[in-house]
Amino acid sequence: MTRFFDITCKAIEYLIAACMAAMVVLVFGNVFLRYGFNSGITLSEELSRWLFVWMTFMGAIVALRSHEHLGTDMLVGRLGPVGKKFCMGLSQLLMLFVCALLFKGAYEQAVINWTSTSAVMEVSLSWVYFPGIIFAVLGGMLIAMDFFKLITGQMKEEELLMFQESEDSPHGESR
Repeated sequence: MTRFFDITCKAIEYLIAACMAAMVVLVFGNVFLRYGFNSGITLSEELSRWLFVWMTFMGAIVALRSHEHLGTDMLVGRLGPVGKKFCMGLSQLLMLFVCALLFKGAYEQAVINWTSTSAVMEVSLSWVYFPGIIFAVLGGMLIAMDFFKLITGQMKEEELLMFQESEDSPHGESR
């Protein structure tokens, strides 16, 4: 399962880079055409927005996999190993619940909007909700794997704080 997520996250990183490149070309091209030639790319704004949604949800999967999301350990850092394990387990269960809610909501919206089309691209609006479904499934699997490691005792004590304290200091180390 680890190999699956390694390959998936690497593919997602390339997808994110492609989304970012496409967004830059679309937005810059549209601005250049509007101010330089008084014209523009019709689908630029809509497609850029959709790519941003996809990029955000896919980036969240990669961040969840590598534990690079931001957090604080003001309370949990002061607890002992048992308290840290309890808080970690509770937070993982809550995150699994949120993934289930996200899946349910995104799936329902995808079904509702299946026949609706966007104004400019005339593509099914369900495509806006698919990244939520993908995140809920893959994110839920990642969280479930970490929860399994926690309850089976395979998680080391230093792994109990699974976030980054600030953007400047990796793995919660203070500078």
